[in-house]
Amino acid sequence: MTGKPKERKGSDYRTDRFLAGRQTSSVSVKSGASNARLRHKLNRPFWLPASNYYVLSAAISIAVFFLVWGVLLDGAEEAPWIASGIAASIILASAVVLREIFLRKARRRFLLTQSKLDANLKGVRAAGHQQRLLPQKTSHVSNKLTVEKNAAIVKQIQQKSESARLSGKLAEAHLEVVELCGNYLSLNQRQMEMVGVGSPRLAALRRGRETVGQLHRYHLLTWAQNESRHLTQESKIRVKISDKIEAAQRALHTLQTAAEFYPNERQLIESETVLREFIASINVSHWIEQAERAAFKGNYKRAINHYRDALFFLARDNSALEAEKTSAVAVQINAEIEKLRAGSTKTINND
Repeated sequence: MTGKPKERKGSDYRTDRFLAGRQTSSVSVKSGASNARLRHKLNRPFWLPASNYYVLSAAISIAVFFLVWGVLLDGAEEAPWIASGIAASIILASAVVLREIFLRKARRRFLLTQSKLDANLKGVRAAGHQQRLLPQKTSHVSNKLTVEKNAAIVKQIQQKSESARLSGKLAEAHLEVVELCGNYLSLNQRQMEMVGVGSPRLAALRRGRETVGQLHRYHLLTWAQNESRHLTQESKIRVKISDKIEAAQRALHTLQTAAEFYPNERQLIESETVLREFIASINVSHWIEQAERAAFKGNYKRAINHYRDALFFLARDNSALEAEKTSAVAVQINAEIEKLRAGSTKTINND
């Protein structure tokens, strides 16, 4: 059925989304393979090497030339090659303008954003690499995370956090911070299990856990908010119903991922409710529109079936919609069904 969302395949949009972690009494995040799913990529603008692009453009121009020439030749047009040449020239000139102005501008903007982000995070990424190597480097001291090293890692994460805040709504930056926080919290948890009660490291590890835990929460919620908003807007501009629902479901999955860590976060709960209502309204509106089209064409039986589909999705997603609104929509749909039945009976009697 067209109203059902299709399954996600592969990695898409700026992103395949992350992490099958869970919320415990104190936040702990899986590392390794789970952290690999944290990363996602910025949408790159379309770009081909100049030779490939212009060969392709020339081929299209030649094809247009012969197509227009054949059409005009069949119409007994005098000098059809002139119009054909003009059409081919317009195509070729448009291709040049498209590449040299619009695509190059989009690529330049993309590279500028990427270079700024790389410059801001270069030092912190190197620190993250050292952090991953920490257990091997310190094997001779039982993998101890000393007070000094703990403070250095926390400070580096804070610097990364500042860079992410400056980047504004760039989801990549916030997701990078979430990954670093997850690595640290995982390491911190292992160290807390080994530290002695009277150790001076205990207080430092607790402070680090509290500080990084707050950063993890802030950046995870910011990422979820920005990413879900982007995907919701993407859903609204899609044309196909399946594409609309797919984008909306991805936005919902983003919020649910964040909710695995912070299930009682009011912002996430409210946003998830709004998104579920949005998905339900897409399905119901789609079938109502199909029913109206069928009724306009005089196909009353099909229109009634489409209205019933709308009622099905309305009842199935009843929990996502306000009870009053659901009831009002159901009453309107049933009224339309009765009108169609009456109109269908009248048509049969007239025949």
